[in-house]
Amino acid sequence: MSHLLFDKHRATLDGALHAIATRGYWSPYSEMPSPKVYGETAAADGKQAFEAHLGRNFELDQPGQSGWGGKEASPYGVALDVRYPLCDHEALIAAGLAAMKGWQAVGAAGRTGICLEMLERLNRQSFEIGHAVMMTTGQGWMMAFQAGAAHAQDRGLEAVAYAWREQSFVPAETVWEKPQGKNPALVMKKQFELVGRGVGLVVGCGTFPTWNTYPGLFAALSTGNAVIVKPHSNAILPAAITVRTLRAVLAENGIDPNLVTLCVAEQRSVTQALATHPAVKSVDFTGSNVFGQWLIDHCKQAQVYAELAGVNNIVIDSTDAYKAMLGNLAFTLSLYSGQMCTTSQAIIVPAGGIATDEGHKSYDEVCADLAKAVERLLGKPEVACAVLGAMQSSATAERVEQANGASLGRVVLASRKLDNPEFPGADVRTPVLLAVDAADEAAYMEERFGPISFIVKAADTDSAIALSERIVSTHGALTVGLYSSSQDVIDAMTEATWRGKVALSINLTGGVFVNQSSAFSDYHGTGGNPAANASYADSAFVANRFRVVQRRYHV
Repeated sequence: MSHLLFDKHRATLDGALHAIATRGYWSPYSEMPSPKVYGETAAADGKQAFEAHLGRNFELDQPGQSGWGGKEASPYGVALDVRYPLCDHEALIAAGLAAMKGWQAVGAAGRTGICLEMLERLNRQSFEIGHAVMMTTGQGWMMAFQAGAAHAQDRGLEAVAYAWREQSFVPAETVWEKPQGKNPALVMKKQFELVGRGVGLVVGCGTFPTWNTYPGLFAALSTGNAVIVKPHSNAILPAAITVRTLRAVLAENGIDPNLVTLCVAEQRSVTQALATHPAVKSVDFTGSNVFGQWLIDHCKQAQVYAELAGVNNIVIDSTDAYKAMLGNLAFTLSLYSGQMCTTSQAIIVPAGGIATDEGHKSYDEVCADLAKAVERLLGKPEVACAVLGAMQSSATAERVEQANGASLGRVVLASRKLDNPEFPGADVRTPVLLAVDAADEAAYMEERFGPISFIVKAADTDSAIALSERIVSTHGALTVGLYSSSQDVIDAMTEATWRGKVALSINLTGGVFVNQSSAFSDYHGTGGNPAANASYADSAFVANRFRVVQRRYHV
């Protein structure tokens, strides 16, 4: 059955392999919630499926269950009240290890085919998952559908494609023959078995519970490992839906469904015990520097793939499309209220201003014009609510209030609270922009998660580039941007990002934004600066999750 699934999904796999080799645009999963693609009743069915979870126990039939837990609070003020199984982590680990025997037996092709089937099933559930992501994270609907469903599935498929490519390099067997001159040759048969390293733990985040979870989940699973998904305490439902679907596909194909389990941990000590367990051999984490560094320091038995905090930044030297630049920046700063790991926090502008197609603009004019661009973008309430979404946590809202108080810099644009007529309980905030001097490092030289950005006044363009590089090298960044009409400046910034090992976006003025990352084409993170020690995805993201064990004998 598993090899039949490999054949069934071969075209999708080949498309993914071609895409990661050529880095062009490609996706088998539509990002548009169109009835022509997903079916005429898909939207209504998906919403109904989501609503059917509310106020109920989420049954998974996992081992070691001792009760029910989970206290998600929707950023939109919608009552969720979903209760999830609380299971002993030792029981989940033991069950996962036992299930790995059958998972190994189906071989790399079988595992790949089953994973591709899982992704196809998840794609059919895109509306259900989209609503779950929206209501647990505060994302707007379109973003939740795209990033939470289709794009997350892309990232999962990307990991499967890399895993298959690395595993397919290893032959199943060979006949080894070494000539011995006049004597008979030495002949041996050698066989090579791909073996998963152990249990993979995937620790989810509260803002992107699928997009940031699927890469590690499918990388570990497709390379032969059991996987335990430990979701963020306020974004459990998208992970639970995912785990239930994966378990169903495994059971249908004769594999013990306990290969994939959900661990709802109500105390951090449980997560720590799970992460440091000798049987756990890989840990995928997205979140704060504090806990991420704890995992790196303490999980000595495992390979830790960590995406941590960073200070993403943009250098503005000059532009020949001033209005378009401001519009692009305004959307970048506003999208999902800046609650993205790729949102720009520091916008570095020379003290002497910049040259534009509308004439010279002083530093103060750039500040004022960017503020106006944000206000213009968010001028219509329905647009603002769709773009901003809602505050995922009260801690983010508190940071916005602090920034509004001018304690971190001169307020160029104050954040405002907006009403969302559809969700009266939603906490909606517009971005706050602060003007600071480059010397005010205490203000902008650490990540302030949320819609908080600093327009940093640097001495000149060279100083701005040097500051950007220092930020990346010391505090990390996933994204860096540049606006310049000078090739020399572009070259200098490019070399700085090579040294800092960070992705660079140059002169974005259209429909692509610096905080967006496209699967199969963009490498999300490089693993080369403090913001992340791995990339979604490359060969290094999958190759250390399995081992090749050989056996040989004379023939």
